[in-house]
Amino acid sequence: MDQKFRTSVERIRRDIDTLAKYSSVQSEGCTRFTYTKEFAEARDYIRSEMEKAGLAVREDAVGTVIGRMEGSDPDAPVIMTGSHFDTVKTGGKFDGMAGVTAALETARVLSEEGFKPRCSIEFVALPEEEGARFGSGLFASRAMCGQLTKEEIDNAVDEDGITLRQAMKAYGLDPDRVQEARRTPGSIRAFIELHIEQGPILEKEGTDVGIVDSIVGLRCRNYHVHGRSDHAGNTPMNMRADSLLAAMRAVTEAADKAVEIGENTVCTCGNLSVRPGAFNIVANETFFQLDCRSRLLSNVDRVFKVLHHSLDKSVRENPGLSYDWEDKLSARQVEMDEAIRGIMAEEARDAGLSTRHMLSGAGHDAMVMGSIADAAMVFVPSRGGRSHVPEEWTDYEDLQKGVELVYRTIRRLAAE
Repeated sequence: MDQKFRTSVERIRRDIDTLAKYSSVQSEGCTRFTYTKEFAEARDYIRSEMEKAGLAVREDAVGTVIGRMEGSDPDAPVIMTGSHFDTVKTGGKFDGMAGVTAALETARVLSEEGFKPRCSIEFVALPEEEGARFGSGLFASRAMCGQLTKEEIDNAVDEDGITLRQAMKAYGLDPDRVQEARRTPGSIRAFIELHIEQGPILEKEGTDVGIVDSIVGLRCRNYHVHGRSDHAGNTPMNMRADSLLAAMRAVTEAADKAVEIGENTVCTCGNLSVRPGAFNIVANETFFQLDCRSRLLSNVDRVFKVLHHSLDKSVRENPGLSYDWEDKLSARQVEMDEAIRGIMAEEARDAGLSTRHMLSGAGHDAMVMGSIADAAMVFVPSRGGRSHVPEEWTDYEDLQKGVELVYRTIRRLAAE
C-alpha cells in the first residue's frame, strides 16, 4: 500500500472481522438488531477501541457511543464522524461498520500523531439506522436532530411483541429522556460519514472512492387492504373482494410510474403478508410496505399518488374493499456540503485516489444530520454492487482508501 497512507489496513480488517462476530446468527451473514445482547457486545468493543485511542467515551440517551477528542477551543462547533452499528437481518458485515471502522481508525491515527485539533472531534457509532427491529430507521440521528416523538417510542414494536420502550429499558436506557440526545443547531459544524456504495458503479469503473453530491428523497408507507374471504372455486371473479389483487394492481402501477419518471426513481415492495394465507381462500386482508426513492421527493409523491389512485379505483368498483395506511419513514433529498466536497476532492488528489461524484440512492444518517450540520459522505466500492445480503463485500484495501480520505478530511477540518 502507498506509503503516504497513515491508516492501517490490518487494523481496519480486525475491526470489521471482530464486529461481524457479534451476531445472533453465525451461519448466514450478520444479524445484529438494536438493543440486543450482541448489540451490547459490539458496543463494548467499540467503547474499548475508542478508549485505547485516548478518547473520552460516553453514550447518549438513545445509546449512541461517542468518543471525544478535545479541541483547543472547546466552545467551537464539533466535527463528527461515524456511522451505524446495527444491521439488517442476515445482512453483510460492511454496511454501517465500514463507517464505524473509519471513525475508529481516524481516531487512532490522529492520536498516534499527537494531533491537537482546534475544534473538538467526536467519533460516533449509532443505533437503529436500519430500522430492522422496530421500523424506526435513522433513529439515533433523528434523536440528535430532535425529531423523535414519545408516540414513536411507545408505539414501535418488534416481531416478538417487545416495544421500543421495553427494549431501551432492558438495555439500560431511560426512554423518557430521549430528548437529552438532541444537539442544538450550530453545535456540530460537520458530519462526515463513510459508507459502502451498495451499488455497482465504483467497482465497474475501477474508481477508488465516491464523493456523494446528494442523497435521495424517500418515503416508506405501510398499507392494510381489507377485503372478504370466500371460496376460491365457487366465488365468481366479479363478485370477489380480493384484497391481494387490489394491492398487487396498485403496487404494479406504482412501479410502472417510477419507471416512467426516471431520474433515479425506484419503487420497492419487499414486504407482503396475506390473510388467511390459504391457497383456496380469497384473501380478506393484505398488508404491504412500499418504499419509494428519487432524486426529488416530488417524484416520490407522484408514485404514491398513482398507488392511491389505483386503490381508490378498486374500492369504488368493489364496495367490499377498503384500505388504510401510515407513514413509516419520510425524508427529503439532501445536498451534501459543497465546501467539504471540495476539500475531499483535493485530499483525494493529494493521496493519489481516483474519485467520482455520485448520488446516493440509499438513506443514511448523514441525510438527517444535514438538517443541523454541514454533511458529507464518502463511498467505497461494493463487490457486484451487492448489499443487505451475506455476500456483501468490500476489499479491505479499497476500504482503507476511503478511510484514508476520511482521516485527511477530518484532520484538515479540525485544524481550521
